[in-house]
Amino acid sequence: MQVGVACTQMHCSWDIEANVARAEALVHQAADQGAQIVLLQELFETPYFCIDEQNRHFDLAHPIDAQPTVRRMQQIARERELVLPVSFFERAGPAYYNAVAIVDADGRIAGHYRKSHIPDFPAYEEKFYFSPGDTGFQAIDTRYARIGVGICWDQWFPEAARAMVLKGAELLLYPTAIGSEIQTPDLDSKDHWQTVMRGHAAANIVPVIASNRIGKESSGAVELEFYGSSFITDHTGAISKSADRTTECVLTATIDLEAARRYRRDWGVFRDRRPDLYGSLLTLDGRRTTPSS
Repeated sequence: MQVGVACTQMHCSWDIEANVARAEALVHQAADQGAQIVLLQELFETPYFCIDEQNRHFDLAHPIDAQPTVRRMQQIARERELVLPVSFFERAGPAYYNAVAIVDADGRIAGHYRKSHIPDFPAYEEKFYFSPGDTGFQAIDTRYARIGVGICWDQWFPEAARAMVLKGAELLLYPTAIGSEIQTPDLDSKDHWQTVMRGHAAANIVPVIASNRIGKESSGAVELEFYGSSFITDHTGAISKSADRTTECVLTATIDLEAARRYRRDWGVFRDRRPDLYGSLLTLDGRRTTPSS
């Protein structure tokens, strides 16, 4: 079975309506180019507000069943028969999450993921805003493929990718917001960022789709420049499509899910796994999980 996939990248301002309209236009463009699954970037409704800590930004959060952009994307998904993972700031009772609603091609919400790994670096102040996600890693059935979705910092953890593929994910999708490092201004992490996800594709033998934002965003004296470079890999980790650092765009590719499944089966990495030896992965320091007898 072949499926058309797309990722996008765009700049965001504090004009929320304009951001959502721009995202909608990119989704329609991707659909016009044959995409059936379209990935937008992380928290695309606004600038990356986690650049600093301001209590007023909690007012941006909504419950999933009352999230206006999710509702708009549900309508587009239904009209264009698209699968749309929609990143949003979620309020759930007294808790707040960095979340994605996975909208299926009939407009219903097929899945709901909350970001598991929450970073805490200068200009990436996410622990101030988000609780660690409690949904676990998932493989979500949609009309066109079973997909796994991680969010930005999740993409640095091979355990998350492996868990999603073990559960049956045929594609891994990562909405992202990453750019300059204000503590180390000479560091350009773009290649490292792409390489770690290419490794997930190669190790798990599944295609990866990543969507990042572009442009400069600031709050007070703090400024980030996001480096775009959104990309799509095949099931061996080779990049099939990659964007530049500055251009708003849509990337599309056609993926043969059956060919990837056969390659994954024949390569034997899942046959030869040794979960009985992986107990140290359940610890933070690699030590034994139970005391010696």
